[in-house]
Amino acid sequence: MHVKSVNLETVCGITSTLPKNNKMEIAFAGKSNVGKSSLINALMNRKAYARTSAQPGKTQTINFYNINDELYFVDLPGYGYAKVSEALKEKWGKMIEKYLKTSQQLKIVFLLIDIRHDPSENDRNMYEWIVYQGYQPIIIATKLDKINRSQIDKQTRAIRKGLNAQASTSIIPFSALSKQGRDEIWGRIESVITKEAEEETDSETETLE
Repeated sequence: MHVKSVNLETVCGITSTLPKNNKMEIAFAGKSNVGKSSLINALMNRKAYARTSAQPGKTQTINFYNINDELYFVDLPGYGYAKVSEALKEKWGKMIEKYLKTSQQLKIVFLLIDIRHDPSENDRNMYEWIVYQGYQPIIIATKLDKINRSQIDKQTRAIRKGLNAQASTSIIPFSALSKQGRDEIWGRIESVITKEAEEETDSETETLE
């Protein structure tokens, strides 16, 4: 997809009411400092629209980016940041849970895992949580440029095993520097866009008949 316009349309804090959007939503989840903002910027073809920071725990809200007035990228709060209080972690968790439970337009959940490390307990909990809510997450193995090419298969296997992921779960290695994986991620998004459009056309046809 050629990204013509990007607009940070809605920012939801702990006490905010989630928006009732009428466009498809694509969500991005991952622990703090996993490279979520860098991925979103790469997909939007913007250098620094989604704020990146060397300080983990920066994303404390649910951010809705309107892409081409066609769909939303939904940036969920980073989890697992040790310096955040347990009370705040719990509130962030409830924000994410509320979103996953109530969104009527959420079509894909991308879960980001650092390819250099085995999944943490927080990563496993998030994966299970997403599956429990009825979604089949797509794993994005970030920071691909930090390892040797010969390590990719080994590390992706470690991620699958560490998450106890279903055999059908896709894992896409991604580098924010080289943009490797970007086209594949967009391919997944575009396939869902096409499917939704076809279903809408079929529904309109049935109505006319």
